[in-house]
Amino acid sequence: MLILDILQGTDEWLKARAGLISASNFGKILTPTGKKTDGKTRKDYLYQVAAERISGEPEGDGFKSAWMERGNELEADARLWFEEKFSVLVEQVGLVYMDDRKVISCSPDGLLGGEGLEIKCPKASTHIAYLDAGKVPTIYIPQIQGSMMVTGFDSWNFLSYHPAIKPLTQGVYRDEKYIALLREAVEEANAEAEAIVERVKARTSAPESAT
Repeated sequence: MLILDILQGTDEWLKARAGLISASNFGKILTPTGKKTDGKTRKDYLYQVAAERISGEPEGDGFKSAWMERGNELEADARLWFEEKFSVLVEQVGLVYMDDRKVISCSPDGLLGGEGLEIKCPKASTHIAYLDAGKVPTIYIPQIQGSMMVTGFDSWNFLSYHPAIKPLTQGVYRDEKYIALLREAVEEANAEAEAIVERVKARTSAPESAT
């Protein structure tokens, strides 16, 4: 585990993430039930990764809904609530690389000792749905288990926060079976992205033909 200590959301952070297979996108590679993806979403993501590796510039779709923007604004409040509730100090980091290849990463919302923190600040109706279910939404399994894969941690904390409603906190423990499937799927995806890079570089470096 290698930590890059920069501020998340900055241009420097976006550039550092460019071309990486990141935990927030692991769901495009492996489903929450452990099945490898094979559709357009996966293909588009790998082309994005390849494009970023070639250009060195972040792409992404750049779109953030009003609720996503509000969630970003509330994240600091959520982190403070968590610290006060559990009497802990949450360390903020920019990026964590899985190993010295620096191609697979996660961007935790916080680290505390040997645990991580994932914060979501959804709109009220979504937060109520999370509270009603009383568990971590399955959509976040690839990201959270993936973050444990990257960091090597055995547990992670999930926090769904809305300022007008009781927060939801859940502990998530390392699932070795799922992580084994995820590791294989992520390594395959990384190899596929690199193969795209090599093919494109070979074709663009070949002499142009007029016919």
